[in-house]
Amino acid sequence: MTRFICNFKMARDSKNKNSVLQSEVSHRCSPRCLGPLTFHRQAVGEKVRLSHGGQLAEKTENTFKNGLVFSNRPVKVQEKIRLRVKRDSTNWEGALRVGFTTVPPSARSLPLPCLAIPNLTDKPGHWAVPVNELYCQAGSELEFWVSDGGNIYVDVSNRQYKWLTGVDLSQPLWAMIDVYGQTSSILLLGSEKKDLFCTKRSCPAPEPLTSPDAYSHFGSVPDISDFRCDDCISRLDMKMPEDITCVVCMVQEARITLPCGHRCLCKDCNSRVFQEFGTCPLCRHKIRAPSAEELV
Repeated sequence: MTRFICNFKMARDSKNKNSVLQSEVSHRCSPRCLGPLTFHRQAVGEKVRLSHGGQLAEKTENTFKNGLVFSNRPVKVQEKIRLRVKRDSTNWEGALRVGFTTVPPSARSLPLPCLAIPNLTDKPGHWAVPVNELYCQAGSELEFWVSDGGNIYVDVSNRQYKWLTGVDLSQPLWAMIDVYGQTSSILLLGSEKKDLFCTKRSCPAPEPLTSPDAYSHFGSVPDISDFRCDDCISRLDMKMPEDITCVVCMVQEARITLPCGHRCLCKDCNSRVFQEFGTCPLCRHKIRAPSAEELV
């Protein structure tokens, strides 16, 4: 089995000489895992809010614009991203726009441009195509991806359409989606990439929408109850930042190392996770109450 290194580090207490030095913890993640795929938490259009673990994007007002969202990580060539239109409106013309960009979401300034086409596509490093209204009615599902030849394909109703060429594959690509026109909300169902001998999929898999929590780029805390025991954040072939962000609020630095070895929570979220769930949000290992030393 191929070994993947999960990007979690053991915390070091500088006051305790017997503590473990900061080091990466190896973890055997399935070779078929592409890593978690959600919408990026900070790079969000002014009229969009995210909820349900960053997988649901919905407009906060009855408007056709300001609905930009991006993937939380670079996507791979031939990685098919699957979406479901949850809600639509008849007040506007036009619908969803999908595409890719070489500009990292974290490098974008807020507020974001109000439209993907033409505000972003007129700039280098952005490619997007409009999806026909007929394929964006509530309940519709579609897939889109970039091919080895730099072409954007969209699959609707088991029909593949080649809609755009010339995507630059020499740099990392993030998925770019504009919740535009009559499209009011979309659910990110995950992604998959078919290789010669297996099909790789993103994680965690979406769960039924049962939690009413919602948050936007202003940073309120999302619900994490839909994480499952096999969830993990794998480095794979992507370079992760040195400072690890809390997997709950996605804002503060993760300073708490849980008994399972996952350094994934900030001080504020650690107590809440223990009280409400009692398990690690990544592997579901039981956790204990935070000690005074851990909260220093």
